[in-house]
Amino acid sequence: MTDAAPEPVVLETVAALRAWRAARRAAGHRVGLVPTMGALHAGHLSLVTGLAPETEAVVVSIFVNPTQFAPHEDFTKYPRTFDRDLELLREVGAAAVFAPTVAEMYPDGFATSITLDGPARVGLEDAFRPTHFAGVATVVAKLLLQCLPERAIFGEKDYQQLAVIRRMARDLDIPVTILGGPTIREADGLAMSSRNVYLSPSERETAPVLHQVLQAAAAAVRTGTSIALAEGAALRELSDHGFLVDYVAIRDAASLAVPAPDARPETLRVLVAARLGQTRLIDNIAVVG
Repeated sequence: MTDAAPEPVVLETVAALRAWRAARRAAGHRVGLVPTMGALHAGHLSLVTGLAPETEAVVVSIFVNPTQFAPHEDFTKYPRTFDRDLELLREVGAAAVFAPTVAEMYPDGFATSITLDGPARVGLEDAFRPTHFAGVATVVAKLLLQCLPERAIFGEKDYQQLAVIRRMARDLDIPVTILGGPTIREADGLAMSSRNVYLSPSERETAPVLHQVLQAAAAAVRTGTSIALAEGAALRELSDHGFLVDYVAIRDAASLAVPAPDARPETLRVLVAARLGQTRLIDNIAVVG
């Protein structure tokens, strides 16, 4: 019988995180960082295991970041399952958890944020959550600088967020390699998300249509359908199934800009955000691959 994996060490302050990181560096260990807001599921855990070939120690941050919530989005209702999160992280071998308070991350007098352009201003999430990426970029920049890992990984489900973070790290010369982890799905294709728990049973039955529509749009573009026609068909199909669509868009996978009409399918990504009842779902896939 093998011994159970040790509990991850819980670090609550920036000073404790930096001391832990310094000890890992002294031992010659490469460190990976997985930023999360907790309420962990298999998608998050896949990011931890995805760093295993790249690093000797993984730290997972659990911090529900208030600056990325708009006033109408209820920060207080975001699911918080810290004890269960710790058990899941023990099972996948995370070495540490950074769990700061809001006061630790944003002390009295905090007055700085990051201004974004490029993939943060392309008319997708930014059109519906205009303050969101400034909050994300600010907290992620802080986490990267607080920990200075060799690698940090973010899920491709939040594809625009991944593009924004990659651009930010590059532009600010933050010496961390930013990796993307593939979207983890339920058996019926629904992308795993902490917000899926808000779906009613009937909404949960309908939700996989989102992924099916993405697949149909990608297939249409691969076989020569124009981008505009593929987007229009996807919008109609989602609306017919009761989704209130914020956007369904086929974009350049690297920049998220509107592609040229003759863009090659392998350079494109299909992205969608839509509400089903009270739950907002997002998803995306590559047109090819």
